[in-house]
Amino acid sequence: MTIREATEEDWDNIWPIFHEVVAKGDTYAYHPDTKKQEAYFIWMKRVKNTYIYEENSQILGTYFITTNYTRHVCNCGYMVSSAARGKGLATKMCEHSQDIARSMGYKAMQYNFVISTNIGAVRLWEKLGFETVGRVPKAFKHPREGFVDALIMYKWLAD
Repeated sequence: MTIREATEEDWDNIWPIFHEVVAKGDTYAYHPDTKKQEAYFIWMKRVKNTYIYEENSQILGTYFITTNYTRHVCNCGYMVSSAARGKGLATKMCEHSQDIARSMGYKAMQYNFVISTNIGAVRLWEKLGFETVGRVPKAFKHPREGFVDALIMYKWLAD
């Protein structure tokens, strides 16, 4: 298992994960029909850094880190291939991202738009020390649940 910074050459292997997650329309606010070129800009260019979780030369997960409005707070987004879910990849990527954030000088991490019906993610972020500091009522149109809340989750990283 390796978590490393993604390269341009990794995009063709990141894209299937991005597409699979976003096409379901239930955990990210990106349009379910996001095209590959737009996704590339979102996941690889609009952010400070993108990382991949790789095992046996296969990319199973990915995350990005970027500044979140102020210089000392960062934001991250995580995606795991359906074939690798339930194996602790999101935990490992989140822990890795916190170490990276600290090394980049960030003092806190904030998730701006955690879909409230994404119970697995909410539980994991809470387990890893994040608090829900805000709730945006009916901010997301879930494909099955209708309008649901989005959570703002936050963790202070500095000692």
